[in-house]
Amino acid sequence: MDVPQPQRAHLPLAGGPGAEGSSRSGRAGGTGRTGRAERADAADNRRRIMEAAARIVAEKGPGALTMNAVAHETGMGVGTVYRRFGDVAQLLFALLDEREKRFQEAFMTGPPPLGPDAPPLERLRAFLHALADRVTGQLDMMLAAETAAPSARYSSGAYATMHTHVTVLVTRVRPESDAALLAHMLLAPFTPSLTHHLTRDGGRTVDEIKAATDDLLLGIAHPR
Repeated sequence: MDVPQPQRAHLPLAGGPGAEGSSRSGRAGGTGRTGRAERADAADNRRRIMEAAARIVAEKGPGALTMNAVAHETGMGVGTVYRRFGDVAQLLFALLDEREKRFQEAFMTGPPPLGPDAPPLERLRAFLHALADRVTGQLDMMLAAETAAPSARYSSGAYATMHTHVTVLVTRVRPESDAALLAHMLLAPFTPSLTHHLTRDGGRTVDEIKAATDDLLLGIAHPR
């Protein structure tokens, strides 16, 4: 069964053409500006918003991140912040984006067993272990993003990339299976809310989560 290889697609960032970067000319007073100047302004606003958001998260935690707080920190109007990032969840996803891109590079083009040239079951195990480290490593920020927009995880480019990657590997381990559904099942334990419940509330360690993941993989590799 031929399965398409996943394409690298990191978390979508809010904004883009049409958000603030569209060309506006003919302002009152005849001070028209080029589209290039507008795009430069939009890029500068995005940078300032991101820097302010990162400072707030670092100093006060993800729970303190609000659009009003960012507006106050940057000196911008809150409407400008909303136009650049539609809500707090999108702003949190943008902060997570750089780490996500490095994670994708590791499992798509990095050295084995996480990257190519490893047997599919070993590669799948390495991916899920790396995902456990990824989620626990930025748990507070990921949990805040999930709380702000619970369903955004499943419509993000990052989740689509992970799901396709796991589907490909499961297909190679069990060609006869419903690999796409099993991929969702394997990714489900790594939702930030469940990881928070297991580690912070239940006292489970990352190693215990990885060991339980190995048990799930045994069921896929050796079905009854």
